[in-house]
Amino acid sequence: MKKGIVVYQSRYGATEKYVRWLREITDFSCVETPKASAAGVGQYGTIVLCGGIYASGIAGISFLKKNMGKWKDRKIAVFCVGASPHDGKALEEIRARNLTGDLKGVPLFYGRGAWDESRMKLVDRTLCQLLHKAVAKRDPDTYEPWMKALMCAKGQACDWTDKGDLMPLLDFLKET
Repeated sequence: MKKGIVVYQSRYGATEKYVRWLREITDFSCVETPKASAAGVGQYGTIVLCGGIYASGIAGISFLKKNMGKWKDRKIAVFCVGASPHDGKALEEIRARNLTGDLKGVPLFYGRGAWDESRMKLVDRTLCQLLHKAVAKRDPDTYEPWMKALMCAKGQACDWTDKGDLMPLLDFLKET
């Protein structure tokens, strides 16, 4: 059985940046979810899914859900990437929404990504603008961490990726 593989889906590049760092550190193979096959991924003892968070969903999670039953004896983890700062409550909501059924109990890790409206597809940019308008109507004293981040990032290009965000995942991968 081969060592490990990172299966990923990156829309704007932040997730792919974390995947490159993971490959450098672990020497795992890497494949994008559209090019991945259950049989190919199943040849590895460790499987890490990396995906950006979009509307509370983790990109690529459907690939993992669809094939999880075939990999019962594998070490599996999910690393998600989002624009919001680290927030335990928000991460638990992401877990509850995405890691259901066979994925319940799969370890979930988080890395902060990037924000650049100029690179966003029209639909994503439009949704972000609508969200910004909705949040702007609230009292700033009631903002959750993601709301503060959204309001601060508006109109800017920000890159919060940090190799250090991989440390909890790397610690998990070292465990036998």
